[in-house]
Amino acid sequence: MRSSDILIVDDEVGIRDLLSEILQDEGYSVTLAENAEEARQLRNQTRPTMVLLDIWMPDCDGITLLKEWAKSGQLNMPVVMMSGHASIDTAVEATKIGALDFLEKPIALQKLLAAVERAFKHSAMQAASTMSLDKLGTSEAVKQLNQQLERAARTQAPVLLSGEPGSPFEMVAHYFQTGNAPWVEPGKIEQISSSPIELLQKASNGVLYLGDIAQYGKSIQQGILFLLGKADRYNVRVVCACSQPVQELLTSPDYDSRLLNSLSAIMVSIPPLRNQPEDIVFLVEQLIQEFSESRKTAVKFNTAALNALRQYEWPGNFEQLRSVVKSIVLTAESKEIGLENVQAVLSQFTLNQQPSELVGGFNFDLPLRELREDLERRYFEYHIAQEGHNMSKVAQKVGLERTHLYRKLKQLGIQFSRRGSNENK
Repeated sequence: MRSSDILIVDDEVGIRDLLSEILQDEGYSVTLAENAEEARQLRNQTRPTMVLLDIWMPDCDGITLLKEWAKSGQLNMPVVMMSGHASIDTAVEATKIGALDFLEKPIALQKLLAAVERAFKHSAMQAASTMSLDKLGTSEAVKQLNQQLERAARTQAPVLLSGEPGSPFEMVAHYFQTGNAPWVEPGKIEQISSSPIELLQKASNGVLYLGDIAQYGKSIQQGILFLLGKADRYNVRVVCACSQPVQELLTSPDYDSRLLNSLSAIMVSIPPLRNQPEDIVFLVEQLIQEFSESRKTAVKFNTAALNALRQYEWPGNFEQLRSVVKSIVLTAESKEIGLENVQAVLSQFTLNQQPSELVGGFNFDLPLRELREDLERRYFEYHIAQEGHNMSKVAQKVGLERTHLYRKLKQLGIQFSRRGSNENK
């Protein structure tokens, strides 16, 4: 599959053609998508260096697509949002999700070219750090991890990344992506079993990252086995993660021992965050820089706050650290973050995320009413995401009339849109 410079996503053919003509005249290669579904496909097929993404589209709005990419780990290219009637709040929301920039229609030529130039500079900076794990720290634990990866990189064999829940699996997996080689992840997990050859074709001469095998049922496991058997034909390195001890899975009737045996030839162990306290300050500084960009204002953690973070056990590992720092930075009322700010956020994790209290992903120590609301919230959020925020389809799927559905979503505090497909931009 070829790579492209820019993917333009806009349902108005006139705007697509105009932007395409301008950018091609500037020497860029351009790919066009008229809706979110095409954008999903082309993002993997053409591997764009950046994306120009319209906000208002009939099938799925740009904000929803941006959230989808961010949640699935596919927001690894700069995205510039476009709209003619978006509010400041929408622009801020897009930035918080991960958009690099925002352009208001009609787009002035100089603003367009300046935004594209910024996006390409940002992409170049990201590419320069792809092969390095320096962003995980310099502790002995990270050095040992690097040594494991160097040994694994000498072969084309599939790799299994093992670690605790919350480990930076995808970040580590990117180590195996060289240069501009393809990086492919299934848009939906079901693709592993339903369209494995398509995934291999997209990932040809690159990396196919399949996520956490501990979360998959037998059909997906069999799909991975099939992929492993065909990967050599396409010169694809398959990388998987496992957030449970492999020995436990080997004895579980829910897991195919053939898959685990096939993947265990080359295993890389990711250290838990509690084993690298000397890296905490460094990691926090990086995350501060990342999240402060969306606030346009830098914050600073004082010594007491940093010490509290260093002394914390981090049961949720890197992902928990990321969530904690993001919450603190985005809600900070002053430039200096103190001990009380850190303690307030950490206490929420202590109260709500005790592993011993969770069974099947639910906290059974909650009152029945709260637990039921939690289940309902997850249920509706799942179907809204599955149907691309098409509320008519969601209503059919869950068996509720739309009026009843809207009332229920409002009651649960779930954001939704009643915007029709013919709404003006």
